[in-house]
This record gives sequence, C-alpha cells and structure tokens, in this order.
Amino acid sequence: MSTAALNRRTFAIISHPDAGKTTLTEKLLLQGGAIHLAGEVKARGAARRARSDWMKIEQQRGISVTSSVMTFQKGDTVFNLLDTPGHEDFSEDTYRTLTAVDSAIMVIDAAKGIEPQTRKLFEVCRLRSVPIITFVNKVDREGRPVFETLDEVADALALDVAPMSWPVGMGGVFEGVYDFATETIARPEGDSREFLGKRDAAAGAIPDEFAEEIELGREGYPAFDLQAYRHGDLTPVYFGSALKNFGVAELIDAIGRYAPPPRPQASDQGTIDPTRADVTGFVFKVQANMDPQHRDRIAFMRMVSGTFKRGMKLVPSGLGKPIAVHSPILFFAQDREIADTAEAGDIIGIPNHGTLRVGDTLSEKNDVRFVGLPNFAPEILRRVVLKDPTKTKQLRKALDDLSEEGVIQVFYPEIGAQWIVGVVGQLQLDVLISRLEAEYKVEAVLEPSPFDTARWLKGTPEAIKAFAEFNMSNLARDRDGDAVFMARSAWDVNYQQERNPELAFNATKER
Repeated sequence: MSTAALNRRTFAIISHPDAGKTTLTEKLLLQGGAIHLAGEVKARGAARRARSDWMKIEQQRGISVTSSVMTFQKGDTVFNLLDTPGHEDFSEDTYRTLTAVDSAIMVIDAAKGIEPQTRKLFEVCRLRSVPIITFVNKVDREGRPVFETLDEVADALALDVAPMSWPVGMGGVFEGVYDFATETIARPEGDSREFLGKRDAAAGAIPDEFAEEIELGREGYPAFDLQAYRHGDLTPVYFGSALKNFGVAELIDAIGRYAPPPRPQASDQGTIDPTRADVTGFVFKVQANMDPQHRDRIAFMRMVSGTFKRGMKLVPSGLGKPIAVHSPILFFAQDREIADTAEAGDIIGIPNHGTLRVGDTLSEKNDVRFVGLPNFAPEILRRVVLKDPTKTKQLRKALDDLSEEGVIQVFYPEIGAQWIVGVVGQLQLDVLISRLEAEYKVEAVLEPSPFDTARWLKGTPEAIKAFAEFNMSNLARDRDGDAVFMARSAWDVNYQQERNPELAFNATKER
C-alpha cells in the first residue's frame, strides 16, 4: 500500500443519543487543529452551534440527524471522521455510513452504561468485523463503578476488554485520569476543573482508596492485543470526559497507532484490495442543499483503491458513461476545500445534479460493483398531501431528492394520485416536513396511509404481471421503477407469499 494510504484512518463514532458523541467529535477536531473554537451543543447563539451539525433541525434540537464527514491531519496521519446520527430513527443512514469506515469509537455514558442504540450500532459493526475502541465518557460526574461498566461491555457485547486508562475517583471525588502506558495522571485545573495539560507522575500520587482498584483493573483484564483488536474480538477502553478534555488526546493517539489503514471491500468480483492500481470507490451517501444558496447535491464517495487526481474521468455503475470529476471536495462540516488528490480510505464529495446515487460504484474501468448497501423496508408509511396543489412538480422533485439521500423512501401507487413516503422512525417525518418547507418552499401535511408495510417483489415479469391483475390497488413503484407490494398487515404479506410461491416478497433491496 502507498505510504499516503497507510497513513489514512477512516472511522466513525457510534453511541446512544446524549452520551456525548457530538461533543467528542468537536473536541477531536479541536485537538486535530481543524477548528479553533469548539461549539458546545448546549451553548447559545448561532456562532457557537456545534460545528458538525449544520441542518436547521439539528441546531434546534441539539441532535445529529445526518452523517457529516470531517477530515483533519495530525502529524503524518490523515483522519477522516464520519459523524453518524445517534438518533435511532436514522438507523439506515447510519448503517450505510458504517459500510464506509475501517474502525469505530463507541462512546458510553459512565452513568448509564450500554444503551439500546449503542447495542444496535455495535451489531452493525460486528456484522462487518469493524474494530472498536471504547470511550467511557463523563467520568467527571457521578457514574457506575468502573468494574461494572467494563464487565457490562464484556458480557453484553461478547468482547474482551483491555482498559488503557482508569479514572481516579468519579463525580465529587474525581482527581484525574491515570494512563497505564505513561504511568501519569491527567489532572483537572481551574474553576471549571478541565484538563489543561497538567500531568503528574503516578508514583505515590494515587490516594490509597483508588490505588488498589487501579492495580486490580490492570492485572485483572487481558493486556491489549493488536491482532485481537483488528479482528473485532477485543476493545481497548479509555476513560475521560469529552467536555473537560480528558482522554481526547489519548483517543486520537490510539486511532493513529492501532486503528487499521484502509481495509479491502466486498464486490461482485471478490474483495477489492486498497493496493489495486486503478481508482475505485462507492457512493454511500448523497446530501442535497448543504449550501441552501446553491441548491447543490453532493455524493460522498469512499475511495477503495488507487490514487484519485482532480479532473479524472470515472464511470458510475448506474450510468455506464464516464463523468469528469472537476471539483472534488474535502469536508470540514460546512467548510470545504477542493481536493487535488485523494487516496484509498479518503472520503471525497462529488457535486452532481442527480446523476450519482447511493450504492453507485465509481471506477476507471467500469469492471467492478461494490455490494452491501441495502434499502430496508419502512416501518411507518404516510400519504403526502399538499396544502397548495399547484406545487406538485416541486413536491415530486423534493421527494426524489430526499429519497436519493436515504432520508425517506417514496412509493408511487399504480392507482390513486397520493404519493406515499416510508420511513424507519418518526423523527424522519419531522425532518421531511421541516426540509420541504425550509429547502423547497413546499408546505405539506402527512396523513395516515391504509398500508402498514412494503415489500419489494422479485420474480419473472410474467409472474409479477399475473400478480398485478388481482392486486393492482396494492401495488406501487419505488423511484427506480421496481414493483412494490403495499401490505395492510404482516398477515397480508404471509397470505400473499403462500398464494404466490413463485414470487419473493423482500424486506430489503440492494441499492
């Protein structure tokens, strides 16, 4: 692998909402020199909004609902950080983002331990054997005993844990964080009790009531093993407080030192190695209107192999004819720079007008397709009703854009004029209405739909046609024109499956 690719670290941060993921993202960027003022999520005023949350609804609610990409450099290492939505309603967007990373940081709240959303995201990482570094956040507040947290990670996630640091007291008796590698204690300073760089040698500086616990922790758990970590069998555990800067520098250091460089990716031609000479990559996300002034659409491409040079011609698998990439972008939240070159592991943004879609493979020779980016059957279906019927055209454009991004799925019934949107969670509906109004100036309301779930039909054209004759009122097309069976209940799906054994009713569809 080229030296440049070997120095790439592409990782995501996963956690339950409110465990401190956005704050940690900000602090990592601050440490990496990418920003000079971390906007805490709770700070007031537009200038101090979290820099990685740019969408209006994110700023109003203090949550992340899109996956943003941020690139920063420390020493010789280039870090590509993908900030995933923590909210469970965005599992699909998160799932796709996790296909584009080589490792992950799992953030756990010291008081709450492993929460449902963390577990769900962890399972996605496990499917792909993504190595995980654990960060136990908020140790400056009252939390559960350290052993309890470590044992929960080991038992609930079936992972070996290797503590790399240990809090010296928690909450009111918090005295700092002891680092096993350097045998020093990072100390809180000043009124805000932040870490400002003061470290003491640990010898004799640990109060007796904590010394025994730390010794037990050091001896009682397995030592860090790089092989086991990269296989996804062991997680190194760091303790700290993102808000007060404890443990953040150690975390960057750990990713630079232990996290794997770009990993091979699965394709229809077997796995594609990052050492392959020609450029290949895949689009894992499309984002419209990041800059509302320009109505832009940007496809986020994960580079899998080769060295990309600005102006290069690449063939998208969906089109078959090459496109010249003249202004590829490297991101820092809303700030962007034109990328002259990019290596395996990098994420670049390609501005386009709807030609690139999620799941597309881009390559020089058009001889490979990357696999593993699915669409999931929606769990909530709603009809979209316009307040002003003259805006049908704008609504169609908006729904197509948003479904391309993966915010929603849109279905066009064979009978009837009202389009149906499908989502995985309720918050996506709020985002849909908010973005229709803010970005497309379309006012719409959502009404209950007669359908409960959707299934993609797979079978011969004759079988689908025969099925359609009797079930036209339950049929729709998705935006690719594929046939979709709109079911009124799970019973309905099973009944039709029994009656039509030659058809498959699929809950997922490869993009």
